[in-house]
Amino acid sequence: MKSINWRGYRALAWLGQALLAIFVIFASVQGNWLNALALGFFLIASLVFVIRDDKLPTLFDCLFVVAALLNALGWVWGLFNMPGPYDEIVHCYTTFSITLALSFLVYSSMLNIFRNHTLLYLLTIASFGIAIGAVWEVIEWSAGKILSTEVIVSLDDTIIDLIMDSLGAGLAALISLWGLQEWTNPQTKSEYSLTSGGR
Repeated sequence: MKSINWRGYRALAWLGQALLAIFVIFASVQGNWLNALALGFFLIASLVFVIRDDKLPTLFDCLFVVAALLNALGWVWGLFNMPGPYDEIVHCYTTFSITLALSFLVYSSMLNIFRNHTLLYLLTIASFGIAIGAVWEVIEWSAGKILSTEVIVSLDDTIIDLIMDSLGAGLAALISLWGLQEWTNPQTKSEYSLTSGGR
């Protein structure tokens, strides 16, 4: 099994960045400025995570870039409004990847403490992810009001989204625990420093 800091994850993250940049150019050439703006937002947001390469495991960077790509495709090409589970899958996956990345950044000073408090760590990360999902629903509601578009179809849609966000947060807590064990392992950390952070 690959390390959470395998160099290939970094290469895949940069490939995802290149794809997002191509999508921005494509939307701009078509004169679809709102789509270009949305894509540009996802490009910049994911670029911030990739650039902070010493603060996160490369796997988490890569997963976040994939989430940015999935959201960009959904917003720009209307996949969220198509029949099927695209919206639900992306909600779950996006909360999962954002929770993984942000939890390591937000709680970085406490990671060594959390290593010995597994249940507390799982509850903290899952709660953090559920809160992110709730904030995302507020952002969707606000976007619907500001852009005069139907982002949230119904209360049922919001509840399903929150359930999927909670599933993503729970999964992120479990994967984050695995990442925490590897990231804070003194032997693994020394191996990363010998290979320029494992990247």
